[in-house]
Amino acid sequence: MRGLAALALLLQLCAAAAALADPEEDYTEDVELILSLIRKDDSQAELESAPSAQFLRCTKAEWRVPGNYIVVLRNGTHENQVERTMRALRARAARRGYLTEITRTYSGAVRGFLVKMSSDVLHMALKLPHVDYIEEDSTVFAQGLPWNLERIVQTEHESGKYTPPNDGAQVGLYLMDTSVQTSHREIESRVMVTDFNSVPEEDGVRVHRQANQCDSHGTHTAGVVSGRDSGVARGVSVNSVRVLNCQGKGTVSGVMAGLEYIRASLQTQPISPLIVLLPFAGGFSRTLNTACREMVRSGAVLIAAAGNYQDDACLYSPASEPEVITVGATNAADQPLTAGNTGTNVGRCVDVFAPGDDIISASSDCPTCFTTKSGTSQAAAHAAGIAAVLLNAKPSASSAEVLQLLRHHSVQQVMNPDSLPAEHRLTTPNMVAALPKSTSALSDDALLCRSVWSEKSGVSSFDTAVAHCRQGEEMFSCSSYSSGSRAGERIEVRDTHCYRLNITDFHRNSTVSYSSKVIIDSCLCKLTYSVVSTPADLDLSLSLSQVEVSCEDSWTLTGCNSVSHGSVTHGAFGRGNTCVVKASDQGKGAAAIAICCRYRPLQHESSKHSHEQNNH
Repeated sequence: MRGLAALALLLQLCAAAAALADPEEDYTEDVELILSLIRKDDSQAELESAPSAQFLRCTKAEWRVPGNYIVVLRNGTHENQVERTMRALRARAARRGYLTEITRTYSGAVRGFLVKMSSDVLHMALKLPHVDYIEEDSTVFAQGLPWNLERIVQTEHESGKYTPPNDGAQVGLYLMDTSVQTSHREIESRVMVTDFNSVPEEDGVRVHRQANQCDSHGTHTAGVVSGRDSGVARGVSVNSVRVLNCQGKGTVSGVMAGLEYIRASLQTQPISPLIVLLPFAGGFSRTLNTACREMVRSGAVLIAAAGNYQDDACLYSPASEPEVITVGATNAADQPLTAGNTGTNVGRCVDVFAPGDDIISASSDCPTCFTTKSGTSQAAAHAAGIAAVLLNAKPSASSAEVLQLLRHHSVQQVMNPDSLPAEHRLTTPNMVAALPKSTSALSDDALLCRSVWSEKSGVSSFDTAVAHCRQGEEMFSCSSYSSGSRAGERIEVRDTHCYRLNITDFHRNSTVSYSSKVIIDSCLCKLTYSVVSTPADLDLSLSLSQVEVSCEDSWTLTGCNSVSHGSVTHGAFGRGNTCVVKASDQGKGAAAIAICCRYRPLQHESSKHSHEQNNH
């Protein structure tokens, strides 16, 4: 024991001397690590008493990747502390007879590392200093199941000829997908394959990795974006980043590494404007959503597939990340895509829909072959192509502005609401993405607004629902809707970018809806009133009467409220450019009040004011 004490003292003196030579380094942890390896009675009790970090895993058990863990360290952690954390984990695991393998480190949106280890070691890793949380790796999938470019063109055009406003040639796009057959005539000289490759092993022992199989999904997706005959934006330069294997499967850790690769590449070779296309979906992942959010904050526009599970898109990543533009799929009849037990995801996390059924594009079977695929991957590729056309006309547009423009130029209220699950009918946007009607339409000074829904509140007293704008947007108004009673809403400013509101519901679940806009110069607004609803106009499924009022052409709905005439109102919400109010069928009904605004440039107002003064 005396020898151990002397050794500890000697190590501490060495650490102190080293610290004097290099004040920025802290060697305390190294000393503790060495001592823990020497002690036979090591720190089991100490380890058990230490606080544990949070452990996260995919909600779908069959999508988990056991034995692979993404260790995320706290904000502000230095690179040398990452190294020490990895060494400490290896040492503690080895003391108990377990091997660990650090396969990748992260230093972009998050700081940490990917480790292969037994789940028996997990409890030790969760108690390491500097660890914020650990997420078990999980699988993401290409969202391809298998009409035409006619659907997204809204103007009269020569039959069989596709004529977009521009070809998106100023825009760069990173495609995170399977490998791509660059020799195909559709995409030859339009796609550059990067040297990045991070994919899991294929399932099964008899998987044949033929090029046509491994390139299938990526080649088709690239063709939808920029193909010579099948592409939406045929001038876009595509960079292929392989994160999906020959079976269309990848991992959260691999996608994160791919995003870090893109960020690093942009440091040496900036691309602007930039779109990153994510034509896959996995279970909800906080880590992946964080990495995507940081990518948007760096200036990129991220577009993702909503998923093909006929489910709530908010349960999947990256579809659930608010800063990502999430795209659902429709068929040739402009209805939500369904195919047997699969179909497009829906709900408040979907931002817009796009064609995704039987899409003709490049096939990897041969350099001149074509095939059809269906799914939200194809829909996301359509949206990415349209976004490229928009960015080509407005290169400085932010991600929030691109979303607003996608929605502004979309075909609205064409989907049959009855085709959507009842719980998602109000919150799913009834919009199918389309190209602007003309080049001049891209320079319109339209007021760009959208309605945003929160998730439902709880059912107990004083439960709240909270919603907020995207970065770069400004809140105009807020309202709430409840199937029971509600206490109302209030606006709270939480930080410089995020505007939030809370509501309280006393009986049944409630949600928040509000209008947000891209910040512009100034607006001219007016109130528009509906007639009072009567019990004759009933929604029998809810025993509610409904009244609507819409803004006129060139005016945009920015606020929606209700006035009761003796009936209990359940709230007001925007549906496109229409304010909708539902009330009980008792009393004398209710009225809807819409706040309608339009763009009015400040310079126009200044000149008008100056002209009026001169006249006086």
